Amino acid sequence: MSTINIKDAQGNILARHILSEAWNEKGLAFYSEDSEFIQVGTWHYDKGKELLAHAHKPVKRTVSSTQETLYIRSGSVQARIYDKDHKLVCTRTAREGDVLILLFGGHGYDILENGTQVLEVKNGPYPGAEKDRIRF
Repeated sequence: MSTINIKDAQGNILARHILSEAWNEKGLAFYSEDSEFIQVGTWHYDKGKELLAHAHKPVKRTVSSTQETLYIRSGSVQARIYDKDHKLVCTRTAREGDVLILLFGGHGYDILENGTQVLEVKNGPYPGAEKDRIRF
């Protein structure tokens, strides 16, 4: 299994940990639901595959939450996943090639190796830390 769903006590998905082995899945694979504010997928094609040119239509979207995705390029990170009440649900160690999709609740990180590199992608626009975050 290349995807681990992290759930709160009520069964709501707070985060997804996509293990690096997911990169072995051929074709197009999405790890997010259509209803989520952030969409995350992988491509795995051989030489000669053509992806048809396209543009995205303007679509009005209402976003009520910031969701983010981390790609661990190198090193490793221990992620702490919290529920909506800021109670720790679990910790996950994400290693090189892994992806974390953080949907709801809270999160914190500990860098486990020198030189760890992480690519973070989240939905915007970003209103600034004062309006966007609660530290706990």
